[in-house]
Amino acid sequence: MHVSDLPVPAAVREHYRASGIEELYPPQAAAVDAGITEGENVVAAIPTASGKTLIAELAMLTADGPALYAVPLRALAREKYESFAELPGVSVGISTGDFDSPDEELGEEDVVVATAEKVDSAIRNGASWVEDLACVVVDEVHLLGRERRGPTLEVTLATLQRRAPGVQIVALSATVDNPEDVASWLDAELVESTWRPVSLRTGVYDGDDVTFDDGSTLGVDVRDVGPDEERDTEATASLVEGAIDSGGQCLAFVRSRREAESLAARLAEAELAPDAAAAGDLAEEIRGVDGTATGRRLAAAVESGVGFHHAGLVDEHRALVESAFRDRELGVICATPTLAAGVNVPARRVVVRDLERYTGEEMSKLPVLEVHQMCGRAGRPHLDPYGEAVLVGDERTAEDLWDRYVDAGPEAVESQLAAREALRTHVLSVVASGFADSTAGVLDLLDATFFAPQSPDVDLSGLLATVAGELAEMELLDVDGDAGGAASADAERGRGDGPDPRATASRALAATDLGETVSRQYVRPETGARLIEGVRTIESMADADVTALTALGVVCATPDMRGTYLGNRERADVYRYASRHAAEFTTAPEEAEDFEAWLCAVKLARLVFEWSEGASIEALVDRYRVGPGDVESHVERVVWLLGAGDALAGTLGADVDVFDRVRRRLADSVEDAPGDEIGRQPR
Repeated sequence: MHVSDLPVPAAVREHYRASGIEELYPPQAAAVDAGITEGENVVAAIPTASGKTLIAELAMLTADGPALYAVPLRALAREKYESFAELPGVSVGISTGDFDSPDEELGEEDVVVATAEKVDSAIRNGASWVEDLACVVVDEVHLLGRERRGPTLEVTLATLQRRAPGVQIVALSATVDNPEDVASWLDAELVESTWRPVSLRTGVYDGDDVTFDDGSTLGVDVRDVGPDEERDTEATASLVEGAIDSGGQCLAFVRSRREAESLAARLAEAELAPDAAAAGDLAEEIRGVDGTATGRRLAAAVESGVGFHHAGLVDEHRALVESAFRDRELGVICATPTLAAGVNVPARRVVVRDLERYTGEEMSKLPVLEVHQMCGRAGRPHLDPYGEAVLVGDERTAEDLWDRYVDAGPEAVESQLAAREALRTHVLSVVASGFADSTAGVLDLLDATFFAPQSPDVDLSGLLATVAGELAEMELLDVDGDAGGAASADAERGRGDGPDPRATASRALAATDLGETVSRQYVRPETGARLIEGVRTIESMADADVTALTALGVVCATPDMRGTYLGNRERADVYRYASRHAAEFTTAPEEAEDFEAWLCAVKLARLVFEWSEGASIEALVDRYRVGPGDVESHVERVVWLLGAGDALAGTLGADVDVFDRVRRRLADSVEDAPGDEIGRQPR
């Protein structure tokens, strides 16, 4: 299919031609045939680099009204925003932060790019622009199967279809085992393809050679070393250097931040910079962001054409590495697996050195889909004649790696909505936003989720009753008696004479004032309950004991505050600090349900307090053994949770202003941060 045949404005067709697009890729043409430009729901399950973005653009450009493009990551949102903003005659907005705002100004845009969480929060806060949407594109829809993000994406999609009746849903996915199930749920046409614009061969290194799935082999020259892990690293180094020597670029995936930096240091022993002058300029730019040891290590590696990428880096460093790699200023990025699901950074060769990671309790093998996403980064359209992906094993593991990751298909996408934590969150949001006022209404929405057709034998009524009871105990939900007036208690428990107890047994549900505030502030119910308890405790404390540490201690102990770890050497120091400031904390050590978690919360509270008092990011990174990106993330989350604490204090009518005072002070320190890199998110 030719670009001139597309039903889009002439300026857009010319834009595509100027970008080198004359003919559609086969999966793109299949999507057009499936009705993507005619308002039809479509699920496109196709490999990385096979043209998903153009499919999305065709749907949004031909929709009869505003469009939403939902992504899982903020970095990806920024990338897509910049891409869509280049389309002639199209106004584009972006929103990824401030979870307590409906962002009504987005209703003026033709296309809105947002994270799924931001869309969910906009719905909770009554955003009117949501109801005007004509098209919703969901990127990475296979994340329905992820514990944290999956339930939010699932409920948001089900709600959008009710809030905007007739809205076109376009779901984009990597290749998964059961795309037909996702398509059936969304009442969509399925476009499934394995076609790629650049051929990909995948192979396994067995300690001597790489054997690829097309029957070819590749010799690997590994210098003589001792332990197996060092040999894995040397094999990886040889594979990386070989790709760069042949004019390509490489991505090397390892299991942890430390391993990413260690491998980068090893590779930096060689000169791998495609452009030495550009690499030198990039190193200086990286040094200018902050003075942390992590930044210095990154700059030193970059001078040799080697970057590393992990969550411990500040956003600005990650963005610089990604941009430099796309501009071919770096030869290789050593990364943790999160890069594979993020921004667009293709390479000629992908090397996956580590195929296991530590889960907190044990080493666990990586999911097949995750490995396939890494491998799918191999092969840059218009730059590489082919793409190669190599899994690094040895003579003992090679056969298992081949069976598990080369021959086997990816896992099926399975709903995670049945988890009680997820259900509590979304039942409260559905009721608090006015979308349902009874158990029957909530069940009606749950019937529209991906979970319902996947688990037809699960007693949703029973699950809902349990969750509603838990929310009532948290003071977030009021549960009244029989809302229908016709059901007996036996019918409600599923022992009535009718065919479906839900048809006759319904209890009225209403969010309390506290529940509405928790939902609008976009915190989990469990976090809301902790904050409410904290506010009440602060009310009972002597004024002199209520300090910034008091508020920080409360928010850092909530489930929404991602924890940290305690090294053996710092455990005693943190405990001594907590003992010195015991009167300022709302929980005494002997009252803590989980002493280790309590110590971690104290550590985070201390870290953020010192930041607000003017401590440099360099000092905090050194003192608390965290990455600069961790400080960035912790401060951002604390500002959000302090806002929620202040809102709940207001709802309770409590004379507690410490959350607001600390939030304002912390926000001021963020504004004054060097490079202004912390807390600044695109709106």
